[in-house]
Order: sequence, then C-alpha cells, then structure tokens
Amino acid sequence: MGGCALKPAVDDLDPMPAATELTPDPIIISGYPESVPEAPPVSDVDLWGRVRNGFALDLEVENARIVAQRNWYSRHPAYLTRISSRAERYLHHIVEQAEARGMPLELVLLPVVESAFDPFAYSHGRASGPWQFIPSTGKHFGLEQDWWADQRRDIVASTEAALTYLQQLANRFDGDWLLALASYNAGAGNVSRAITRNRNAGKPTDYWSLQLPRETMAYVPKLLALAQIVRDPEQFGLDIPAIADEPYFTSIDVGGQIDLAQAAEMADISLEELYLLNPAFNRWATSPNGPHRLLIPVSHADRFAERISALPPEQRMRWQRYSIRPGDNLIAIARAHDTTPAVLREINHLRGNTIVAGRTLLIPQPSRDPGSYSLSADARLDARQNRAISGRRQLAHQVASGETLWEIARRYRVGVRELAAWNQMAPGDTLRVGQQLAVWTEQSATAAPASRPDMVRRVHYSVRRGDSLYAIANRFNVSVNQISAWNKINGQRYLQPGQQLTLYVDIRDAP
Repeated sequence: MGGCALKPAVDDLDPMPAATELTPDPIIISGYPESVPEAPPVSDVDLWGRVRNGFALDLEVENARIVAQRNWYSRHPAYLTRISSRAERYLHHIVEQAEARGMPLELVLLPVVESAFDPFAYSHGRASGPWQFIPSTGKHFGLEQDWWADQRRDIVASTEAALTYLQQLANRFDGDWLLALASYNAGAGNVSRAITRNRNAGKPTDYWSLQLPRETMAYVPKLLALAQIVRDPEQFGLDIPAIADEPYFTSIDVGGQIDLAQAAEMADISLEELYLLNPAFNRWATSPNGPHRLLIPVSHADRFAERISALPPEQRMRWQRYSIRPGDNLIAIARAHDTTPAVLREINHLRGNTIVAGRTLLIPQPSRDPGSYSLSADARLDARQNRAISGRRQLAHQVASGETLWEIARRYRVGVRELAAWNQMAPGDTLRVGQQLAVWTEQSATAAPASRPDMVRRVHYSVRRGDSLYAIANRFNVSVNQISAWNKINGQRYLQPGQQLTLYVDIRDAP
C-alpha cells in the first residue's frame, strides 16, 4: 500500500487537544437505530473475558495522552453501554478472526475508535463501515462498491480486510503493533517519514517519540485507554454490559439475488435486524453479482435455510415487464424505476444502451413500499436530511450544473462539512445535476431558492392505475414540470402503474 492511508484525518470534526480530551466519534453517524439485538445468544460466559485473555500489548504504560482518553470514558459511562449494545451482533466474529490469526485482541476494539461500531458510519474523509475504509483502500483489499452494495460495510468482508491490512502494517514495522495502528490511521508512509526524521535527529523511533498528525497522536492512546478499561472496568468505576461468548450470526447461502423484505419474513426477523447484520446492501435486495449469502441470527438460521432451499429462484424477486415506447432511453427508464442502466443491461442481457420500441424490459421491483426498507441507502439519507436541528429551518436545494458544495454552503451561509453531513456526504463527494440537498439554515437566514418553501419533505409515490402527472401534481400542490425534473421524465409520456416517483412536498400542503 505504500503511503496510502485508510482515511484522511477526521478528528478535526471535534477538535481535541491530544492530552486533554477525547472525541470518540470523529465520524458522521448515519441514523444507527439504538435497538437491542433481536436474537441474542444464550451463554453464561462473557465475551469480554475472552477478549481480556487475548490482550498482548503493553497496557501498563501510563502517560498524559492515555489518561486524557481514559478520563473521557470515565465521565461518559453511557457511551460504553451504547457501544456494547451495538457490538453484540459483531464482536464474537471479530474476536474469532483475530484469534485465528494470533493477533493481539486489543485490535478487536478498533471499531469502537473508528466507527463506534456503527456499520453505517461515514466520515467526511469518505471512509465507510465499522473499520472505516476509504474507497481506494477498500478496493485494494477486494471490497466491492457499487449501486447495490458497499462491502466496506460488510461485517465479514471488511473484518477480513482490516485484519489483513493491520497484519501487513505490523510486518512492515517489524511486529510493532503501535506503529501498525498509527499507520492504519495516518498511512504507513507518514509513519515511516516520522521515523526517518527522528533517526536523523538522533531521537528514539518508537510511537511515543514520533511527531505525527494530531489525530494519530490521540488515536493509539484512545485504543490503549479503552483496553485498560476493558481489562479492569471496576478500577475506573465503570460497568461494561456482558456479551455472550457465542456466535450471534451464521452465514447462509441464498443461491442468488433475493428481496430483503422477503428474506426477513422467511427468517422471522425484522427487516431492520436483517439490515444491521447485512449493512453492505444499499437497496431493497441483495446484489445480483453476489456474494449470495446473508448473515442470519443463529437461533433463526435453520428455519431460514430450510425455507430458502424450498423457494423457487423465480419467486425470490418481484419483476415488472416494461414495454418500450418510441423515444424511450435506458437512462430515463432506469431513473423512473429507481435502478441503474447497468442493472437493466445485466438483467436483460443488453450489450449497450440501445433499446427497441415494442420490446419488453424486465425491471426488478421491491415487494414492499420503498419506505419499508428503513435502512436502505435512500431511507438513511432521507432520515438524515430530515433530522430536525434546533434553531434551524430546513430548505431544499436542487443542484444546478457546475455547482459545488462550497458554493452552495456559501450561498446559505452554512459550513461545507455541515452541508455534507446533512446529506450523508463527504465534502469531496461529487454532486449530480438535479440532486436534492437538505440545507438547515439559521432561522434568520434569508438566502434560499424562492421556489423551495421550508418544511419540504421527500415523498416516495407509487403510481396508481389512471394516474397522470397533472393529477399527481394537483394532489401534492406541485407542478408537472417539477415532477418531470425531479424524476428525469418527459412530461408528455404515459405513467405506468407501480412506477415510483420522488416528490418534494411542503408537508403543510400534503394530502
């Protein structure tokens, strides 16, 4: 990997003097539901005890940087309770994988520092998932990222990638795990250059002696402080809820693409629980390209495996047959049905974007209303955009050609990182023409598009038989041109029953 860091520094979201204060969540937490896992395993043995037995780093070291981090945890006991609840689904698997590699089990606590064990965490540096991979490093380690799924959030795949990367870093620094951890945060090249500077100046080259980026100076102490607390929580007046030392989930081969709502019903678990165990999926179904597996709670696995094996392949997805009309194009059809041209090409065995009027396209359709898939990428974005902020009002901004986040933020007098966070983006992400952004301005702010009232909400509307653009526009007090622009459709075209439309509606005018 050379000097390629997993992610750029993100600690400046919440500035922290390295020796005085801890900021454990330098990320954008994207609507993680604080719910108790549905099917906790039953065990009298606490997994934390197994973790303690595998500690191998020097936890006797004591300095101001570690004490500052430890003091923060001591002042915020609810944080550890919340983290333990989140970790309950994932920690046993991570422990098993680290043990199998003979790695120090302090490393299994790294997702606490990286993401607070939120698989949907996304940083302003474009890092995603429990181990916070940036796109390029994720791809280097085989974590695929496409419209259907982002394997940086996949618990099994991202854990394998992270542990492999950490072991490579440790090997590079002759087994020094503190230098490996610093490299995971800042990049091995930055750490190597810091070592060279110290060596040339006749100074020690251990982690504690290096001058590294501010976040990295606090990063390793955060992990060591957490490990000290896990080793002996009573010493610091803390209590860490027990986690059963039993597998929480098992992997089931589903043989092909399947609607997630249908899979949840077959497993007798909630759709939310299925997403939390399989957070890589962006949409309402698994990826057609695989891997064709689902993580299912152990207590529900046998039932699910039996039912999935008896389900005919053609019943695992709901399909719509779309008759191509003169003037249609693949891009417009894909947008109107919340999919992509690539998906339509793959499903319909098309070599390019050329389609022929009169022929039929197969289009995948969710079995439930889109709003039911509460942790899909669209639903999480909708929840994030509409999360009320005290003292601010919400405005909607439609991205025009050539606009940047910086220009839009300046127009509304808000911060670029704020604007990105409200829309589940990173400041460096590319904007799309027509993209709808939520902007939370100060109550006194006046800069806003006149055509976009406050209290705007995104509405998913399923076209009914007999509907027309005019009728829908009249019902929601918007214009036909607005509906056409929001959905990239020709206002003169006929609508199809079941077609999904996205509307931006003033909730005071909603029917």
